[in-house]
Amino acid sequence: MLFNLVDLRRSFHQIPEPGFKEYQTQALILDYLDRLPQDRLVIKTWETGVLVKIEGTAPQQTIGYRTDIDGLPIEEETGYDFRSQHDGWMHACGHDFHITIGLGVIEQLLEKPLRDNVVVIFQPAEEGPGGARPMQESAVFQDWLPDMIFALHVAPELPTGTLALKEGLLFANTSELFIDFHGKGGHAAYPHLANDMVVAASAFVTQLQSIVSRRVDPMNSGVITIGKIDGGTKQNIIAEKARVEGTIRALSPESMKVIQQEIEAHVAGIEAAYHCQASIDYGSHYYQVTNDADFTQSFLSYCRRNDLPVQICDAAMTGEDFGYFLKNIPGFMFWLGVDSTSGLHSSTLKPHEPAMEQAVKAVSGYINDLASE
Repeated sequence: MLFNLVDLRRSFHQIPEPGFKEYQTQALILDYLDRLPQDRLVIKTWETGVLVKIEGTAPQQTIGYRTDIDGLPIEEETGYDFRSQHDGWMHACGHDFHITIGLGVIEQLLEKPLRDNVVVIFQPAEEGPGGARPMQESAVFQDWLPDMIFALHVAPELPTGTLALKEGLLFANTSELFIDFHGKGGHAAYPHLANDMVVAASAFVTQLQSIVSRRVDPMNSGVITIGKIDGGTKQNIIAEKARVEGTIRALSPESMKVIQQEIEAHVAGIEAAYHCQASIDYGSHYYQVTNDADFTQSFLSYCRRNDLPVQICDAAMTGEDFGYFLKNIPGFMFWLGVDSTSGLHSSTLKPHEPAMEQAVKAVSGYINDLASE
């Protein structure tokens, strides 16, 4: 191979960037693409993303493969000598692996002509604010609209190189949650003259715990997590403002709607009980990842025929904006085992690099199987 996957991954690992600001990442992707044979390649950009078309000899379909490219606002603590050069940012969700695998797949697919077209998509802003939906709606994507599409995501808990997927629901519907409470500040000695937003926010967080347990069908589960509370300025000042930040996960769009309606009802109750005003922002919404049964079975069959370590997995409350692609295009997502003691979004995530070679083999081989003459 022209590309050394380990060296390539480490180059991307050092430059994690926010969604829609992946300028260095995009430039490095384009630089590597320029080193490949160009006779069957067409390369286009959208925002900070890249789309690569490998032209078929007599195309009957277009096969899509998607990877994501943005980082996370996490200070890295891996101890790598190739650690992130961007303070406060890290590839803590394995997108450096995803990019590298995508480039490796393109190189493999250029080794011999294919009958069908292949489009490899380097998508920005998966971690937020969500790049899949606007990218899918763009003219460049619609010009190269795939007939099927698939993707992978690293799984720290699985052995290196293990592939895992299932038919139907794989990842949950997700929504961010940001709520600001505005009351009246004052002196700690005179609470009756103020409206304390630390108390209001605390009461709200406690009340939230009854929504999933009492308002959502237990056979169609959900999760509400508040990961951050911010309020007040000093220990003897009653807080005028407070903010809670969290995430909602649900196994169906219907449950997501119920949870959001219940949150709004609880917020209205807090406003009345604590004499304040509140605003709700649901931030980025991600649609569920639902694997097409036929393509899932096709991939399982390919892996088994070629002695690739594949297994059936359970659904997870993980969120992924790849769900927007699968909402409109049949396909699937699968897990790639990377055997790390630290989980996704951890400052110490250290995925096992040999998994990339297995992924390139599986993805390029499956595409060849679908698209070969």
